[in-house]
Formats: sequence, C-alpha cells, structure tokens
Amino acid sequence: MARCVQRPHPASRAYTLIEILVVVAVLGIAGALVIPSMGQTDVLRVQSAVRAVVADISFAQSDAIAYQQRRALVFDLDMNGDKSDNGYTMCSVNGAVIDVENDALYDPQGPDGKYIVSLKDPRFAGSVIDEADFAGTQNLIFDELGGPVAGPDSDVPTGGFIQITGMDQTFIIFVEAYSGRVRVEKNVP
Repeated sequence: MARCVQRPHPASRAYTLIEILVVVAVLGIAGALVIPSMGQTDVLRVQSAVRAVVADISFAQSDAIAYQQRRALVFDLDMNGDKSDNGYTMCSVNGAVIDVENDALYDPQGPDGKYIVSLKDPRFAGSVIDEADFAGTQNLIFDELGGPVAGPDSDVPTGGFIQITGMDQTFIIFVEAYSGRVRVEKNVP
C-alpha cells in the first residue's frame, strides 16, 4: 500500500510592509543628514585656496633659505571684478626689478612650465584675492634668510597681508616682519 507523504512547504520569504517603511524612514533620515553637508563643499574649496596660498608662502620662504637667493610671490589682484587677474606667480629675484615673465620658477604642471597659480581654477570655487599689501606693493619678497623684506634690493624687514574672499567668507593671511611667520584669521562681519 502506497502512502502519501506530505512534505512541508517552505515558508515564503518576503518583506512586510512595516519592514519596508522602517528602511525607507532610515534612508530618509540619512539623506536629510548627508545632503546639507554636500552644500558645504564650496566652503571647503575656498579654505583650500587659503591653504594653497599659505603652503606656497612657506615654500617660497624655504626655497629662499635653501638656495640662499631671494624669492618673491607676485600677486595679480582681481582689479576689474571679472577674475581675469586672480592669482600669483612665484619668482626668483635677480636684481632691483622683479621680472615675472623671465624669472618665474619652474613648475612642470604650471602654464608654460612656470610657477603660476590661478584661483580661477574650479577647485577653488570662485575664491578671489581682494588685497595683497607688503610695504605698499603686491609682492611678498623673502631674503636669503627667509625674512620678508620691503623690496627686491631692500634689507628693510616688512610684514603684510593677503585677503581672500569666496562663498561669503573672508580670510586674511598675515605674514609677520622679521620671522615671516604666517597666520590666518577668518574675518567675521
């Protein structure tokens, strides 16, 4: 006599409505936390412009000491508001006049192999160099000992500042006389 054996049916696997609602709610909360912070990436890009300028100031100072030759950062300010002149060139100082065209330091990634930094680069999110003042000029010059001086052929110590704005932020980079110490302050309106 043949017996009929019933096999147990495996339980069907599916998500319940409550499980789906919990997952959607958790994803909604996570999205609400993440998306606002993504809007702050431009703020971080402005800060990266400030860090790039500070790093290049430190590099120019170190290079002047290492090679026992004067170095300069020549700032091109955004004078007409269209950001066409918004950057700086790092140069060696070979006389009483800084020749930006012929004395720019070598940079394999720079335009024409020159050490030119443009804040028009999208990675800086529209940052603008508003002001640069070092003894009445827009040139930061380091002597052979790494101290900032008033001019290409001057031994008078001087300090100064660079002001960078962008994304409703203003940063002022101060370079102190004698030591060349660099500090950054966020200008709060």
